[in-house]
Amino acid sequence: MSVADQCLPGSLGSDLRVATGRLQRSLRQQRGAADLPEGQFTTLAALHRHGPMTPGALADHERVRPPSMTKIVNQLVEQGLVAKTGSESDKRQVLVEITDAGSREVLETRRRRDTWLTGRLETLDPAERQLLDESCKILLKLMET
Repeated sequence: MSVADQCLPGSLGSDLRVATGRLQRSLRQQRGAADLPEGQFTTLAALHRHGPMTPGALADHERVRPPSMTKIVNQLVEQGLVAKTGSESDKRQVLVEITDAGSREVLETRRRRDTWLTGRLETLDPAERQLLDESCKILLKLMET
């Protein structure tokens, strides 16, 4: 019995949660050369997307406690993926910024994840891919509300 056959009528919310959770776990297994734990990768990706941030702002963004973020940042510094610098406006403030090596890691991880997912999508027939294309638009709309 396929996973699709396991979906029960009337349980769309539950089925969608399970399916997206399984997909997300599979995507997280596709990692770049540094093989970062997901918490480190999402922190690195946030810096790649938003630019330098204070450790406190990073903790808020990633929804973790400041001591946990300090540990993550220190691990990323040790790997040469981020650097700590002083703030231009407040020399007491520390900023965390991504290094070139960190940017390469983000791009490589995203490339591997996209490649994995593209390979999975190629196993579907054109009608299924079209249905997923429409579903993506609906999911994005759902997240806007």
